[in-house]
Amino acid sequence: MEVVYTGIEGLLLIKPRVFGDERGYFVETYNRETFFRSTGQNIEWKQDNESGSSKGVLRGMHFQLPPRAQDKLVRVSRGSVFDVAVDIRSGSPTYGHWYGVTLSAENKWQLLVPKGFAHGFQVLEDNTVFVYKCSDTYSPESERNIRWNDADVGIAWPLDEPVLSERDSMAPLLREIQTPF
Repeated sequence: MEVVYTGIEGLLLIKPRVFGDERGYFVETYNRETFFRSTGQNIEWKQDNESGSSKGVLRGMHFQLPPRAQDKLVRVSRGSVFDVAVDIRSGSPTYGHWYGVTLSAENKWQLLVPKGFAHGFQVLEDNTVFVYKCSDTYSPESERNIRWNDADVGIAWPLDEPVLSERDSMAPLLREIQTPF
């Protein structure tokens, strides 16, 4: 696998090796030993999630508070998304900076989103399936979010007029929250 450093400490783009021929393809989406050797991260994954969405749906920008904070390893198994992580680690030289990348079933790329980042994605194709590993289980009382269109963060979402949940549309701005990271 190839590991691409995004310019934000800890946030890694992972490009797995894909083996293909006239019959189709094979890709190893996760191997603990290879992952550790390539990234230096020894993460114990506790939960796998999958969501299906239509074009235009925007989910985010979500995170969980410590001690239930989550590392996430995200990918797309069908369709495509514009995936985004925002550094919300107070004291980080890249606090408030964001990184975005198109993840798709075609490119098979993954994004490692460490604790201390808000995460979200906008769906680029109908019937998209988004898959992610989490280092802790879902905790509703620990879940928080920041506004998807916070002008201070300035995420350049690719599609206008996203389809949002009420919770995501009413999320606070980054400057309105205290981050414990």
